[in-house]
Amino acid sequence: MRLLLVEDDDRVAAALTAVLGRHGFQVKHARSGHEALDALVPDGNDPFRVVLLDLGLPDRDGFEVCSRIRAGSGVPVIMVTARADIRSRIHGLNLGADDYITKPYDMGELLARIHAVSRRGLPAAPAGPAEQAGGPLASRGIVIDRERRRVSVQGRDVPLTRKEFDLLALLAQSPGVVYRREQIFSEVWRSGWEGNGRTLEVHIGSLRTKLGLPGLVEAVRGVGYRLIAEQPADDADRAAPTGAPGTAGTDAAGTDNAGTGTAER
Repeated sequence: MRLLLVEDDDRVAAALTAVLGRHGFQVKHARSGHEALDALVPDGNDPFRVVLLDLGLPDRDGFEVCSRIRAGSGVPVIMVTARADIRSRIHGLNLGADDYITKPYDMGELLARIHAVSRRGLPAAPAGPAEQAGGPLASRGIVIDRERRRVSVQGRDVPLTRKEFDLLALLAQSPGVVYRREQIFSEVWRSGWEGNGRTLEVHIGSLRTKLGLPGLVEAVRGVGYRLIAEQPADDADRAAPTGAPGTAGTDAAGTDNAGTGTAER
């Protein structure tokens, strides 16, 4: 997922870029409002999915930049600023910002807000098997039919439980982007993650086994999971018949094994 970071402090930008990069984001850094507006001009690259906009820019006020972005683009904008007063919040949202977060902030909260606004900017998911025909999962032969809640691999239907389908559909929204455990539980289980880590491990392991693609879902140490869309040339994880044994993999703590625990349906 491409993200435009508009921040005039290079140290802040470098630290934030490093963290976002570890979570699967491709970050472009703009140091001024002028650079930000230039970066949003279509150039043949994938469009930015989110703009993180600081308000204290050297050449123009961030509110003006937000207004100009919104006049020519529908890209979601999150204002990230030290201005905590309610009038600034209201003004920013009235100008078209999708969210407003004040410094200092928790990184987990910022990541959750980025994922939330990026989903709002996506077009409605197309129905039917054509959804993934030429998409990022095509190299693995995976088709997700969200309307009928069906999944197939290399033309083979794969029966999934309700939670397994919801988990796969969430990760497939942004292949390569790391979803935090807290966010996965919020989106799929509508509950908090604390104390439920084993449930998530069991569902990830079950997905790997049923799809016959042990390397499809990758655990990121201490963070969460991401979906690996591209199938390596030497990938031995070929689709296997339903019920064939698969390798569950290992998560941050080395405990992500599907052999134990009970999968919540």
